[in-house]
Amino acid sequence: MSESGAMVRASGLTKSYGAGPTRLVVLEGLELEVATGEMLAVVGPSGVGKSTLLHLIGLLDRPDGGSIEIDGTATDGLDGAQRAGLRNRAMGFVFQHHHLLAELDALDNVALPLRIGGAGRRDARRRAIELLDAVGLGDRRHHFPDQLSGGEQQRVSVARSLAMKPALLLADEPTGNLDRDNAERLFELVAELHLKAGLTSIIVTHNEEMARRCDRIFRLAPRAVLSDNVRTV
Repeated sequence: MSESGAMVRASGLTKSYGAGPTRLVVLEGLELEVATGEMLAVVGPSGVGKSTLLHLIGLLDRPDGGSIEIDGTATDGLDGAQRAGLRNRAMGFVFQHHHLLAELDALDNVALPLRIGGAGRRDARRRAIELLDAVGLGDRRHHFPDQLSGGEQQRVSVARSLAMKPALLLADEPTGNLDRDNAERLFELVAELHLKAGLTSIIVTHNEEMARRCDRIFRLAPRAVLSDNVRTV
């Protein structure tokens, strides 16, 4: 744990896409600190940079400027392999689309990150069974994704995100493709696992009701169009 008690610290974070008159500044000078153990909701209209922020924190993309620390580790000077190592060791991801492998059943989908990380088949499957039980799918472990409902597929995705016992959970619109009842159940599951596993969680959502149930809301808002046609949001 970092000495400051912050799991994530982003300072002066800037990210843009394109060049010249079509350059789009998505984030500019952003400051964010997320305490260890906090459940943070990131909200704002479409296109405002919520997913971009999550991808930068998750080391899936690099900022144009500014710095990011993860649990006291400065990420600026890390090479690709070091970034991947930190990401795989410390972070779990849940996306709007579950990204399960169609040719693997639920058990092997959850076990996959462990196998990639070097765990033996027996240990990986034992951990996967434990996680599927935790998300209420112990009796569906041998079902393939197309045999599962949307809510069940997303619960498998949540289980997979926790396979490596991450300290930081990053969720990008995890309930976006679910109906109201399934969205509610999934959010309750994530909140429960957040507490049980002692996670720090950052959840991007359009759902204001769910956002208010997090410890804190970080709101991104559109900004004005600049006179030189560099649009910032």
